[in-house]
Amino acid sequence: MKRNKKGGGGANWMDTYGDMVTLLLCFFVMLYSMSRMDENKWIALVQSFNPDYAVDEPSQIVVGGGIANEPVTDLPSGLTEEQVEEALETLYLSMAETVSSAGLQDMVSLSKGSGYVFISFDDTIFFDGDSYVLKDGGKAILDQIAVPLAEASESINEIRVLGHTAQASPDRPNYVDADRFLSSNRATVVTIYLQEKNIIDPARLVSVGYGQWRPIADNGNVEGRAQNRRVELIISGMQPDSTEGDSLTQYYTMRDEDAVNVTEETASQAIPTP
Repeated sequence: MKRNKKGGGGANWMDTYGDMVTLLLCFFVMLYSMSRMDENKWIALVQSFNPDYAVDEPSQIVVGGGIANEPVTDLPSGLTEEQVEEALETLYLSMAETVSSAGLQDMVSLSKGSGYVFISFDDTIFFDGDSYVLKDGGKAILDQIAVPLAEASESINEIRVLGHTAQASPDRPNYVDADRFLSSNRATVVTIYLQEKNIIDPARLVSVGYGQWRPIADNGNVEGRAQNRRVELIISGMQPDSTEGDSLTQYYTMRDEDAVNVTEETASQAIPTP
């Protein structure tokens, strides 16, 4: 009987095809790994071959296709800390004159500390109840304080706008969504209005909504709730130590008690130490 002939002893074509696919897979995995190379590991590899290789620290950070500058803490060229303090003092006096001329001493309080100016507005100056639509009277006040802010802009590191509400019922907290949205929206509206005045780089304008959680008085009575409903501006100078937490702590612990009528114990509870 005649036997069927088998292959000539060469490798099966499936084996060759499988090897080729495996090599291609390895090749693309290698390309992928190179495209996501860790910068620190690459620098370490380069320095292992060349110990004298120097790595320069980047001055800018790429974020989402754009460039985000690092936080500014150094003083501008040619500007001393004494000059910054003088600019803040002038700003403080100018704002005090504006408040006095407008007859708002009972609705606006001012304070100045090392490296910052703090101004607190009764929210009725800017907004009607449960509203975040800026009133014409509030716009007029912001127009007036924008002038000294613009004059001191080179000495200002940041203007932070803080929105606060009061706890409507002493027995239970406010509804979280309404409380947070209202305070945040009020702070944002004031921030937007100041930004549209072009008095300072928008990167130095920040809005924060605290809701009911930073009270300065007792929410158990009408007078206390009226004090807690407020909008505040903290204006920090171009100094390394001018941070929100430090300035707020100074303000609440060192301000004139006659201006705001709040005890040191209430202030320490309102702003916990970071």
